[in-house]
Order: sequence, then structure tokens, then C-alpha cells
Amino acid sequence: MSKTELIKKAYELAKEQYAAIGVDTDAALKKMGELAISLHCWQTDDVGGFETPDAELGGGGIKTTGNYPGKARTIEEMRADLDKVMSLLPGKQRLNLHAIYGDFGGEFVDRDQIEVKHFQSWIDWAKARGIGLDFNATCFSHPKAEDGFTLSSKNEGNRKFWVEHVKRCRAISAEMGKQLGTPCVHNTWIPDGTKDIPVDRNGYRATLRKSLDEAFAEEYPKEFMKDAVESKVFGIGVESMTVGSHDFYLGYAIKNNKLICLDSGHFHPTEVVGDKISSCLQFVDELLLHVTRPVRWDSDHVVTLNEDVQLIASEIVRNDFMSRVNVGLDFFDASINRIGAYVVGTRAAQKAFLIAMLEPTKTLVELEEAGQNFERLAMLEELKTMPFAAVWDYYCLQEGVPSGADYIAEIQQYEKETLRKRSS
Repeated sequence: MSKTELIKKAYELAKEQYAAIGVDTDAALKKMGELAISLHCWQTDDVGGFETPDAELGGGGIKTTGNYPGKARTIEEMRADLDKVMSLLPGKQRLNLHAIYGDFGGEFVDRDQIEVKHFQSWIDWAKARGIGLDFNATCFSHPKAEDGFTLSSKNEGNRKFWVEHVKRCRAISAEMGKQLGTPCVHNTWIPDGTKDIPVDRNGYRATLRKSLDEAFAEEYPKEFMKDAVESKVFGIGVESMTVGSHDFYLGYAIKNNKLICLDSGHFHPTEVVGDKISSCLQFVDELLLHVTRPVRWDSDHVVTLNEDVQLIASEIVRNDFMSRVNVGLDFFDASINRIGAYVVGTRAAQKAFLIAMLEPTKTLVELEEAGQNFERLAMLEELKTMPFAAVWDYYCLQEGVPSGADYIAEIQQYEKETLRKRSS
């Protein structure tokens, strides 16, 4: 029996088992069509960008570790890597760009001067693939961010520089959404904070609020662009105070009708991001998620299928929040094959959503409301050993991508034929 026949046979058996608990696997697979994951471009090149030939990640308490050979050095190499990644993924994807990844034609263009023309080739690339784009202002790795402040800077020249940068990024985002026919989510994250205990916390936060008001002053149609703001607990070098805290941005998002971005690495290790989703969506229309895997803190490890990711997916699916949550990934591991990191991380997130779609939620809620908590717990435990893998493999087969671990060999071949040549 061929592998394809085995996958189909296993799926039919799994379908029967899920049907016995009231779950329609065909409907779950169809619902996966509602999920589009925004791939972060910066995994291909360790957050270097294309502003200068020797660009490197710097500042903001963020750092890429590892030196695995084969990172993308040009836009052409990055696009080839992204095409390879998407060829190994089921379902729908988008691409999330940072402003430092413009097509600058070998010329230095400072961030307060970037225009749509520097990203038109990306728009054309996305249009040819039938995918949407998301975008981010890049408020780090720049001389005007070396003192630890950008939009909250008390240096008025620097503050205005970063306000202008965000303004231009929003205009570029709106044009991306307009040309591609799908809204571009523009996310604003800044690294601003202090290493030691500050006195004027209020002053910095008042300045940040002022800067955001200025940067967001121009309204764009929501069918073209949506604004998100992203918080963080702390970073290396800004341990004592982060200007853009969760409290700050949640309040700003609610008051100004913006998306709040929840990055699963940007909270205290004991906080559970999945628990925040239903709270935030009581007061904001939409969320942006940056799904990552923190190890002790915001270390941006490759996403794996763990309980934290599963709760995020389950909360979205259980509450029918798919249309109100924009799912993106955010990790950068330079210690392993970068294409492999993408595929493992994205598939892990997709698996979490499919598992959530295979849950008999109505039955579980009925048990909960009847006070049958033992039965609820027992059912949740039994679900963990249901034949999910058979459904996942069938999903991959339907989508025309490798099932099981077959993608590993394809990535190894790509490394042999493409990535190793870059190192030489």
C-alpha cells in the first residue's frame, strides 16, 4: 500500500473516531481555510535588512544568536527562501515585512525618507503569489536609537525623525493593502526604556502618547491598513522601565480604536497570553498576535506545539474569533537551518489551530456549565490522544505539501543545493 493510500485509510479511521465524540473532521479541515499565518521575513537573514551591505541587528534588547551557514544576503535570496518555505506549508500564508527590508537599489535611504517605490517590488512579488503583506516600522538598529529612545525621546530632533518614519510606514502599508486587495496590518513596536530606575516615567510615556497621536493623525481606510501597537515587559539594557508597557498600549488601543498586539514572548514568564485574548477582545475590535516561544524570557525560539500555543489557538477557535485575530509569527533562530525553523514553527502553529478545530467545544461547555468538572477534565485529557496526526497528514495531502516528516529531506536538499553555496 502506498503512503498516500495509508494516509487516506488512517484519515477514514480517525474521521470515525472523531465523529463518535461529535466532531466533523471534514468541517474542521474546511475551517482551516480561514487561517492565514503571516510569516516574518526576518528569520531568513537574522534581522539584518537591506539598508547597508553589512547591516546587523542592534539595540532594543534584542539579539540573534547562532551563525548557521546560508542566511539570505539579498532580496533575491530572501524571496527564494520564502518561496521554498511556502512550498512546504499547507494552508494560507502572508508575509510580514520590516521597513529595513526595502528594495533600495544599493543606495542608502534613511528611514524618514522611505517611500512606496522602495517596496513596490515586494508588492508585485506578493501579488504574483496571491498573498497579502503586513508591515512594521523599524525603530531599532539605527544611530538615532542608540540612546535607548525613539518615539518617547526627549531629543526633539530624534523624536520627530521617528514620528516621520512611522508616518511613512503607515502610508506604505495602506498602499500595500490597496494594491493587494487585503488589509495590511502595520505594527508599531519601540525598544524605548531605561537600564536603571528612572524618575520621570510619566514624562516618557506622555511623550510616547504625543508621538503616536502625531504618527497616527492621518486616517486610512481599514480595508487598506490597520494599526497595531505592541508592548514588551523588558529587554537587555532596558530592564527597569519599558515605556511602551502592556498597560500603556492597551489603554491607547482601546481609546484610539487600534489593534493591540500580543507577543507571546513579551510578558512575564508566568503570564499566559492565551488568557488575554478574550479579555482584550471585550474592548478592542481586533488583535494582532506574534506567536513565538520564550525560554525564560523573550528569546524568540522557534514555535513548537506546546500548551501555551495550544491555548492561544483554542481560545480563538472556541470563541469564533478567527475574523478578529491576525496571526503572525515572530522568532529568529540563527543556530539551525533557517528554512527548517520557518517550517517547524509555522506547522506547529497550524497544528495547534487544527487541534482546536477538532475539539467538541459544545459538549465541553455543557459539562462545564453543569458543574461536571471531572467529566470535563477527563474529556480534555482523552482528546490529547485522539488520532490528530492522521487528520493533519490528510490535510497536508489535500494541500499538496509533504506530510509527516517528509519535509525534512526537502529542506536538507535545499540546503545542499542552495544554502551551502552562499557560505562558499
